Amino acid sequence: MCKHEEKKCPRCGKAFECKVGNVSQCHCNNVTLTDAERNFIAQRYQDCLCHKCLTDLKQGAVLFIEKYLQNAR
Repeated sequence: MCKHEEKKCPRCGKAFECKVGNVSQCHCNNVTLTDAERNFIAQRYQDCLCHKCLTDLKQGAVLFIEKYLQNAR
């Protein structure tokens, strides 16, 4: 039987189900992060984030890169 764990997102406080026993079915598996994004998150949070926070951070990183880094070239 797959083990699921109820967690509280350290960023927003929302409860969510972590599917640590079946990562391929977990919400985090649907968010593709670069190594830099993964490192950014790992430096700031000690535990798993909910899907909304992962996608918010992903979008924030994309917007930052598009707005600031590409204009600097």
